[in-house]
Amino acid sequence: MGTPTELLRDIERRVLWLSASIVHHANRVRPNPSGLKVGGHQASSASMVSIMTSLWFAHLTPEDRASVKPHASPVLHAINYLLGELDEAYLTTLREFGGLQSYPSRAKDPDPVDYSTGSVGIGATAPIWGALARRYVGAGAGRQFSLIGDAELDEGAVWEAILDPSVRELGEIVWVVDLNRQSLDRVVPHLAAERLRGMFAAADWQVLTLKYGRLLHELFDRPGGDALRARIDRMPNPEYQRLLRCTAPQLRQRLPGGEPAIARLVADLDDITVLRAVRDLGGHDLDALGQAYSAIDDTRPTVIFAYTVKGYGLHTEGHPQNHSSLLTTEQMRDLAGRLGADPGRPWLRFPDGSEQASLCAEAAGRLRRRAVPAHTPPPLPADIGRTPSGTATTQAALGRTLMDLTREAPEAARQVVTVSPDVSSSTNLGGWVNKVGVWSPRERVDWFADDPETILHWREQPTGQHIELGIAETNLVGLLGELGATWSRWGRPLLPIGVLYDPFVSRALEPWSFGIYAGGQSILVGTPSGVTLAPEGGAHQSITTPSIGLEQPGCVTYEPAFAIDVEWTLLACLARLGRPDGGSAYLRLSTRPVDQALAAVPADPAARERRRRQAVAGAYPLRRADRPAVTVAAMGAVVPEALAAADRLERSGVPADVVCVTSPGLLFEALRSRQGREDGPSWILDQAFPARRATPLVTVLDGHPHTLAFLATVNQVPSVPLGVTRFGQSGTIEDVYRHHGIDADSIVTAALDLAPDA
Repeated sequence: MGTPTELLRDIERRVLWLSASIVHHANRVRPNPSGLKVGGHQASSASMVSIMTSLWFAHLTPEDRASVKPHASPVLHAINYLLGELDEAYLTTLREFGGLQSYPSRAKDPDPVDYSTGSVGIGATAPIWGALARRYVGAGAGRQFSLIGDAELDEGAVWEAILDPSVRELGEIVWVVDLNRQSLDRVVPHLAAERLRGMFAAADWQVLTLKYGRLLHELFDRPGGDALRARIDRMPNPEYQRLLRCTAPQLRQRLPGGEPAIARLVADLDDITVLRAVRDLGGHDLDALGQAYSAIDDTRPTVIFAYTVKGYGLHTEGHPQNHSSLLTTEQMRDLAGRLGADPGRPWLRFPDGSEQASLCAEAAGRLRRRAVPAHTPPPLPADIGRTPSGTATTQAALGRTLMDLTREAPEAARQVVTVSPDVSSSTNLGGWVNKVGVWSPRERVDWFADDPETILHWREQPTGQHIELGIAETNLVGLLGELGATWSRWGRPLLPIGVLYDPFVSRALEPWSFGIYAGGQSILVGTPSGVTLAPEGGAHQSITTPSIGLEQPGCVTYEPAFAIDVEWTLLACLARLGRPDGGSAYLRLSTRPVDQALAAVPADPAARERRRRQAVAGAYPLRRADRPAVTVAAMGAVVPEALAAADRLERSGVPADVVCVTSPGLLFEALRSRQGREDGPSWILDQAFPARRATPLVTVLDGHPHTLAFLATVNQVPSVPLGVTRFGQSGTIEDVYRHHGIDADSIVTAALDLAPDA
């Protein structure tokens, strides 16, 4: 009967074979008419095999979750196959349409994947935000593992997450760093592992290091061993990697480095032992890995630096350009012989009744998770019923709507969680924060509770519904994505809303987009926005964000002009969250005070409901002329300019329709549906831009003009798109609008240029 370590080594060898074969079949066996390289990462997978074999087959629990570095996806699929979680038919489909994805995908892979990875740094940090989300909904315990490559530590977002004050209390966080000392193109000359360990320790993480395996430790205890250890410790990474490519005689010459004690030590070793010794790193020692996993301190985050060899066990091991290199067919046959596999039947599992098969079955039973019961989010009203009056901003309307929700739909309001990067008060969330409190794993003392001049009350407690992070937008959207995935992870839907300054949406876009790809459903609110933030100058004036919302998959975008539009669209966006057929949303709001009477909200209930449906669908007619000569389609903060221009055009004998656009993305989808290219409704085009009222069109927004330029194709009319195409300037709104050509004068001029009889 084999020892547990011996059985794990058998499984380790089979995982290495399967992961290499998955890539090999995709590139050298499967027909490839185009001749293009399919790709895959045999070497990057090989360095993770020991780490993942030990973790999955001896240590993981069903409550644990693991994020696997992108290039090790074949290892994850190989493990899932041995656990009975992946059908054999999929092993031949890596990077094939409908098959195994290039990188682990929670949404698209057919086998269990806890976190989607593929964008450097995001997979590393996602379990941090997954841990916070799990704590927020109270979904039991379980560790959150990040299995990352050492090159991912170059990504700044990693350190933003590590240094956030909320992270040091997350004892369930465990990072395992595959320290193979190679990047895509080269051996990293100065890995500075000691510096990295110091940085984690300074952030109050437990730091465990697995540098050497059992054989090297035994050699270190022999005469000359101290010198050998010092020699390897001082050795530059490229020199060490070169040793991996040496024969035994070459090693006897190179390894001592002129140190006689080392030469004598090496002289007493046979060739096999010499070759094994330079490869004997802690990240490939199953006993050392098991001891490290057992030593995890659950009172604070842990990082395990596991030294490995990139391409471990393959013909390409240690080669500086092995990142995406592929073994030849002959090399695969040789690998099969060394690993005890059959190249003619590459997908064989262990024989039934064998100890190895029993260990796989035991691990599968241990890791099997109970099905997550589906819970439908609480119902939300479509219209709270108030009609805003006076002067208000769309930014303030966000906080007002959330406060109204606590009264009109308290059950749904309890599922709302807001997140901001230290801007809750400056984005009008103060009232909401005072009402619901700030979330914290444990209650904290509010030392300013008795200060009469304190307006924002910072009550931190486990029942709070606002989460405040440091000034790091990538952290915000990382957490937002995980809060938006609780419905599918634990059957506990939330309604997450992240608020940040609109100019920084671009900074947060890539990780937020990746969160959407991974199934996270959330609302991102960008405010204040545009050159309407006139005194702030060009650095804080967003220009391209309207088109970002238009182009982002899995996301509906709104830019309301009036407070009532904020209410209607926000409620509609909330109603899409936390469900299998749901999706995310982006709202672009403004700090410009606008007379709410301009919204001309119908008093008749049926007409009001019609307006609401139009606003949620993407646009509504705000003003209709008797016989229009031109149409002005305006969005967001510049709608007052469009109405003022229409008044002037009317007096000039050029009657104008005014259409208020709330969502360019929905209008574009409606247009594609009309063309037969999408499967969705197109009725909003007939109501906002009816063919019988087709006239030349002026579009205007506080953003890049191409965002609305497509509207001219709805009825194939001449058009002039107005918007912002240059960096902003400081000044008054009037000065800045005039500078960019989005003021009433510019709208009138464009309309007169288009009107046939002007």
